Amino acid sequence: MDDKAPMTMKDIAREFGISVATVSRALKDSPRISEERRKAIQQYAREHNFYPNAIGEALRHSRVMPQRIIGVIVPEFTHYYFSSILTGIEETAAARGYHIMVALSGERYEREVQICENFHRYKVCGVIVSQAKDTKNYDHYQKLIDAGIPLVFYDRICTGVNASRVVVDDYLGAYNAVSHLIATGCKRIAFYGSPMQLQISKNRFNGYKDALLEHGLPIDESIIRECDNRADAEIVTPVILAMENRPDGFFAVNDDTAIGILYTAKHAGLRVPDDVSICGFTNGQRAVACDPMLTTVEQRGYRVGEEAAKILMDKVEGISPLEKVEKRIVRTRLVTRGTTR
Repeated sequence: MDDKAPMTMKDIAREFGISVATVSRALKDSPRISEERRKAIQQYAREHNFYPNAIGEALRHSRVMPQRIIGVIVPEFTHYYFSSILTGIEETAAARGYHIMVALSGERYEREVQICENFHRYKVCGVIVSQAKDTKNYDHYQKLIDAGIPLVFYDRICTGVNASRVVVDDYLGAYNAVSHLIATGCKRIAFYGSPMQLQISKNRFNGYKDALLEHGLPIDESIIRECDNRADAEIVTPVILAMENRPDGFFAVNDDTAIGILYTAKHAGLRVPDDVSICGFTNGQRAVACDPMLTTVEQRGYRVGEEAAKILMDKVEGISPLEKVEKRIVRTRLVTRGTTR
């Protein structure tokens, strides 16, 4: 068998000296095959990254032609940013005759691994993914690439795998946001970020840090926190605001966190933006639903999804070489509203 060719049931049957029908039954865990033989065949299939084509099974006796299907992994649906990316992927894919199969990782590494295995089994033509926060092992992604399945990361990219990616200019977005806070009078700015193993967290923190250094302001570790959701912000912020030398500005990694800061500051009797300024990162619907409305960095999620889908489909169709790594950056812009002076 060609090392680059995907394994088939015929290959497994040849290895064990049995019929394709027997392999099929074993992979379906049929009691007609002995448990020892079933386990041996299933183990061999796993070791060689073989999964039955579930879609093909469903369509075998159908008159409907199989469609080109793109697997999409979303960490969570609650963020406006991810839903806007998904819309960009779906509409761009549909325009070229593709369907998408969406799976939610729930920010869990184990779930992410299972989804990748399922996508392989369903024979998707490619995968678009934003990794879970706690993902530190990337073997499941490398298996997809090794199997010849195009892979494109969006938002949270995986630096441990050499694959195409689409991101926003996180560094510049954060730098401009913090520079705006400084320009409007803030001299002590807190940073709330995501776990630092994520590249977006590193980039946004570096933008924050460099803006402070550029304007001659010190970096104070006591007001730099890992906090990337509203619930945690409402726990962390009272402690920060109780400091003798409390911050007069906050830069948050996303809008939900920024709104948690806003709620807490107002609950503490502080005036926003007179006493404290706040800036988020997303520009979702919630940014204009709070009072005052939120100053934030617009990420343009639809464009991110559009670009990711284009890269993937070009690879599927041979327009772009499979081995070529595409790196695209979508520009952000600062949207100033009522939470900054």
